[in-house]
Amino acid sequence: MRVKGGYTNRRRHKKVLKRVKGFYSANSRCYVHAVEKLDRALAYAYRDRRVKKRDFRALWNQRINAAAREHGTTYSRLIGGLNKAGIALDRKMLAHLAMHDPNGFAQLCRYALPS
Repeated sequence: MRVKGGYTNRRRHKKVLKRVKGFYSANSRCYVHAVEKLDRALAYAYRDRRVKKRDFRALWNQRINAAAREHGTTYSRLIGGLNKAGIALDRKMLAHLAMHDPNGFAQLCRYALPS
């Protein structure tokens, strides 16, 4: 006698359909389409968790560079000066200072680039 696996299949289908709630059109209703779209979505999510780190670092660098240029220097000179001065601030914190505490950032610039 053949076993169709109704209970097991239904559980598996419901698990997939629950995860694709909100997808467009049949991608949220039809199991066959939903499996394909879910696989693709999970692949993008995995990839973009790493891409997000790159994107944020690039954004922080741009903010630091813009703030550094207001103080008459460039990003690379500022980072080099901070390293020589032994100031261990990561780019996330430097960008935060540049945006939310311009006076503190100006002091860092003066300390890192004595001229």
